[in-house]
Amino acid sequence: MNLQAVLFDLDGVIVDTARFHYQAWKRLADTLEIPFTEKQNERLKGVSRMESLSILLSLSPKPLHYSPDEIEDLAAKKNSWYGDYINTLTEADILPGFREFMAWCVKNSLKTAIVSASKNTGTIVDRLGIRSLFSTIVDGTRVRNAKPDPEVFLLAAEDLSVHPGHCLVVEDAGAGIRGALAAGMLTLGVGDPAVLEGAAIVVPSLDRLDTRLLEAL
Repeated sequence: MNLQAVLFDLDGVIVDTARFHYQAWKRLADTLEIPFTEKQNERLKGVSRMESLSILLSLSPKPLHYSPDEIEDLAAKKNSWYGDYINTLTEADILPGFREFMAWCVKNSLKTAIVSASKNTGTIVDRLGIRSLFSTIVDGTRVRNAKPDPEVFLLAAEDLSVHPGHCLVVEDAGAGIRGALAAGMLTLGVGDPAVLEGAAIVVPSLDRLDTRLLEAL
């Protein structure tokens, strides 16, 4: 097995805060009188907060004009609501299969990292009580470019002192898979194969993963 490190996306892989993101974006959309559905929310998956806001505003049926400061205020408002929601998280919210997969990583002496676009990663990780499981955390507070830019993945590999070609990225979003491939890394997609094009392996959830597939990578 050529693997030396596993890089985990956070949302949708370790924990599902998608409902919180949707609730916060929906709340903002309602205040701006923008129709916003769960299907439209899929477009925001795996992209930065400011890019997500840009997508949301583009859905408005009427012209919207905001100054840069007003845009920042809207993003901050959404994040404040989202923060209220994630403060309800507990260890019980960790997704099925993650702990077992992490145990497999430890058994095989693999280094581990979190690679997330979220600037709330630290709060979520602490709420879940899993910070000590990772050698490094690279999130939205450390990178300038959102996925699919490979920056977050390459920085994690640098932190771990592991060549990108020996890293496996676990992602639930197409933008993440594309970024990992651009970084020259192996990929494991979690979720819908239709949005995880290019992933070497795709499973519906981590508790459905047969680790023998990884040993062949």
